Amino acid sequence: MDNKLFTPGPLNTKLSVKEAMLHDMGSRDKEFLEVVKEIRSELLVIAGLTPDDGYDTVLMQGSGTFGVESVISTAIPSDGHLLLITNGAYGDRIRQMAEIYGIKTSTLSYRENIVPPTQDVKLALKTDKTITHVAIVHCETTTGIFNDIEGVGMLARKYNKVYIVDAMSSFGAVPIDLKALDIDFLISSSNKCIEGVPGFSFVICKTNTLETCMGQARTVSLDLYSQWIDMQKNNQFRFTPPIQSVLAFRKAIEELQAEGGIGKRSERYQQNYRRLIEGTEAIGLKTYLDKKDQGYIITSFLFPEHPNFDFTRFYESLHQRRQVIYQGKLSDTNCFRIGNIGQLFIEDIDRLLIAIQEVIVEMDVRF
Repeated sequence: MDNKLFTPGPLNTKLSVKEAMLHDMGSRDKEFLEVVKEIRSELLVIAGLTPDDGYDTVLMQGSGTFGVESVISTAIPSDGHLLLITNGAYGDRIRQMAEIYGIKTSTLSYRENIVPPTQDVKLALKTDKTITHVAIVHCETTTGIFNDIEGVGMLARKYNKVYIVDAMSSFGAVPIDLKALDIDFLISSSNKCIEGVPGFSFVICKTNTLETCMGQARTVSLDLYSQWIDMQKNNQFRFTPPIQSVLAFRKAIEELQAEGGIGKRSERYQQNYRRLIEGTEAIGLKTYLDKKDQGYIITSFLFPEHPNFDFTRFYESLHQRRQVIYQGKLSDTNCFRIGNIGQLFIEDIDRLLIAIQEVIVEMDVRF
């Protein structure tokens, strides 16, 4: 029996998704190219778009970070100026990418428990006319906080900036209106809310923005523009594709549709989240974020303030019970994280809560 993964991805997948990987295909086989074409089309449908809306999808080998880096290293020209809004490790990772590529960057940086105020973004855009691009993480997985991509998007549109959204942990379970928000590049990956397996990321791009990116890429393998051109021609990856991951993803999309689409998946994840909060509050655990800022993808919990609590023992004891949680990633606060996504249901949350209660008692941690 597999462990239950209460993580933000990779995560538990359906058996049918795993079984879809039990096939061999050549990377140039017509059958495989049809799968790639189908996925690219279906991702637009999931995003609420049609080809007539002026968007296209590019698949990129590697983890979600590879997809983000393909955008940062391709979309911003040498004379570009990025306004980065960050309140966690994944926003900070974008800053690191920009620094490595020598991209001029202005950063609005906030504590991990603060939703960046849109008035700060407005002031930055109003004050500095040289800014060309704006980037933000939607669900900052460091804490699970939901950032205001709607407010930032309206400002990016008002000031005519290219808008980049890292929707790694939200796309497929949180409705996002790309057209209304005028998002130029939205990045996610195969092993998140669509519940596929790791292997590739994808970028939903505004085609007229992507067309301006020819020759701007600073890498060979992460050249988003060139990848798009090849996929437009024949749906081929430029380099060896993760074939089995792609096959699994097509099945994962079918399972998403069978569940009822983004709305129904969102509903299930929110039910998981509510049960988790009810149960952990009953035990005595406290969340790091205020509820008004907390998303329903992953939740950060503060370490209990008791001398008997030891996270390593806590983690290992849960792991022995086949319950896998996530280590904390805050800069200045001890915490751990519990995800609500993947093939998880109310009964799984209940079993996790029972296991947590057992381990707390074993450790003699009192609240």
